[in-house]
Amino acid sequence: MEVGKMDENEWQYHGEGNRSLVVSHSQPSCLLNTMRCVVLRFLKFPPNRNKTPEEILHHLQNLVDFGKHVMKQFFGENYVHPGEVVQLPLNFVKQLCLKIQSERPESRCDKDLDTLSGYAMCLPNLTRLQTYHFVEHRPILCVEIKPKCGFIPFSSHVSQEIKHKVCRYCMHQHLKVANGKWKRLSKYCPLDLFSGSKQRMHFALKSLLQEAQNNLKIFKNGELIYGCKDDQDCLSDWNELARHLKPLFFPSNGLVSGPHCTRTIIKELIHVITMTLLSNTDACRAGDMKTVPISQGRSYCEASTFSKELVRNGKHKMEGSGLPRDCLLYKTLQAQMLDMLDIEGLYPLYSRVEQYLEEFPEERNTLQIGGPYNEAFYEKLLDLSTEDDGTVAFALTKIICVNEQLLTACFVVTANSENAVSSNMFS
Repeated sequence: MEVGKMDENEWQYHGEGNRSLVVSHSQPSCLLNTMRCVVLRFLKFPPNRNKTPEEILHHLQNLVDFGKHVMKQFFGENYVHPGEVVQLPLNFVKQLCLKIQSERPESRCDKDLDTLSGYAMCLPNLTRLQTYHFVEHRPILCVEIKPKCGFIPFSSHVSQEIKHKVCRYCMHQHLKVANGKWKRLSKYCPLDLFSGSKQRMHFALKSLLQEAQNNLKIFKNGELIYGCKDDQDCLSDWNELARHLKPLFFPSNGLVSGPHCTRTIIKELIHVITMTLLSNTDACRAGDMKTVPISQGRSYCEASTFSKELVRNGKHKMEGSGLPRDCLLYKTLQAQMLDMLDIEGLYPLYSRVEQYLEEFPEERNTLQIGGPYNEAFYEKLLDLSTEDDGTVAFALTKIICVNEQLLTACFVVTANSENAVSSNMFS
């Protein structure tokens, strides 16, 4: 369905994810027009809280620059897709937002899509892999994982003893179930996934498959076949999932129909994801970032079902992290562990910066609070000193280090029917 044009380029709407719109973009070429499926991401605001077009453009460009100059330094050139800022015809944007309004989950309708500026982020649709030559002939499987924070806070600022024993994700699970956001507790614990132990990783991935919530989605040729479309709509039929996955593993693995087929296919899927997350990424080595000793953090969470089972069996020790230093999980954990203060140590620093800016608002640009996020900005993140010298510069550096974009990452694991596997990650 064509709903608008941008210069000579045509944009066509296909569907909506939780936060993004999938469209096709026709790019002029000296030889022919080629269609590429991309994702558009619009800013959202509470009603009557819109920003000016200039402010929105600045904000979106900062997001792109952050991915390009900071996230790529952590994870490598081929594992981050920062996207680009595009300007769209307002008529296209308005028609698009009207088209998808009825498809938006009710829980997300408390904010309005930006329909006034005409600016959006344009990103590759990693669920389709349209650049691969086999895309039209063989099914493409895409697994999206939001791993969450993979360590227990070890900061001396933490005053609540429970935070030294139970991870943030497991605590939030109880809160979300109590508030009615989710119906059941998930057995997934990020510390199991980040452990490097294949046994614990398999347990974590199986738990995600049992209760995906918003942390796991599986796509086939760009269409969601497993996962939650919103807070209440969860697809958890393993038999149906196995039916979709069987062409990816059969007949090379000798799978046959029968009562054990589903269990075998799910086991194969978990194995493929585990090996991909542990695989070496030397081919696209990240920048020379300083590392945080993983031994500083506790290696298991007391709320983890896996941990409880070991204790029940009389085992009170859990092996430490065995993550290969060049795998995506290790690099993600290193980026997360730039948060060496926890919120209890960070909030006083935030208050220090806030008070300073109230007295000297003209210093905002000098301190690079609103960007630009360039190479010089990245160098500030490498300062791992923990001794507070009382300055605003120290406080700001620590606030930057625990920016939400460093604490959240999304893995996209893709495979074709010959078990050729690749992986991408984006913030």
